[in-house]
Amino acid sequence: MSLGFNVLSTLIKVVAAIITGSVSLMSEAAHSGTDIFASFLALVSVKAASAPPDEDHPYGHGKIETLAGFGEAIFLLMIVAFVGWESIHRLLKDPEPVSQIWVGIGVMAVSSLLAAIGGWHVGCVAKQTHSPALLSNSQHLWVDCWTSIGVLVALLIVHFTGWLQADAVLAILLSIWLAFGAWKLIRSAFHDLIDRRLPDEEVSQIQQILGEFPDMVSYHKLRSRWSGSTRYVDLHIVVPSDWSVVRAHQLADDIEHRIEDALPPSIVTIHVDPFDDSSHDA
Repeated sequence: MSLGFNVLSTLIKVVAAIITGSVSLMSEAAHSGTDIFASFLALVSVKAASAPPDEDHPYGHGKIETLAGFGEAIFLLMIVAFVGWESIHRLLKDPEPVSQIWVGIGVMAVSSLLAAIGGWHVGCVAKQTHSPALLSNSQHLWVDCWTSIGVLVALLIVHFTGWLQADAVLAILLSIWLAFGAWKLIRSAFHDLIDRRLPDEEVSQIQQILGEFPDMVSYHKLRSRWSGSTRYVDLHIVVPSDWSVVRAHQLADDIEHRIEDALPPSIVTIHVDPFDDSSHDA
């Protein structure tokens, strides 16, 4: 649904930009064009990343999603650079009137409404399926909604005040905003590629879960990382030295399942250490 919406939205905005000559509308069409690329890339990368681990990739293929996000951000920066340059060029020379402005106003009004509906629907599905990819796609649609509203405001300003530079000024502001978003995507993808740990709130949630098992003496060497949309968590737990292997293994399984249920999708691996009173290893 998201891919189909972005294709239709981009085509309508391109036609409207050609008819009106609006640079802000053109920048919004370019933004929607990157959403097509993002939706298609997400569709392909999520399918590829969901492939099960194999002999050459024992940890799965999750980082394909991260690489796809990195590529999407680079592509977005290229589009932003083009739109920004064109906007500055339009601003410095004599402003050109926006023709058939009500065409652009109508397109932006409809586009913002449809993007809001799409963002809400995809967001609901993302919460039901616990899909980070769909959640990200929902955010893209909401961004499209707000940028469409921004272009709508610029066209209304041009129509009612005659300030022709408003079109180029807003296009520059949109370019700066989109560049900031692309930088955030690049930074996030970079941190995932170098195995940054999970966010503080999720680490705290794991620690809270570990506190729910009073039979465990303690834990240490808690590590976490992202691989695409999957969390990887490993740690050592310390159990009484007189426990049987079966009992210790059952505790480790219970903790693994508890964390995986709380933070899906996750893969948790636990190593069991016996409590050594003489060395105070715990």
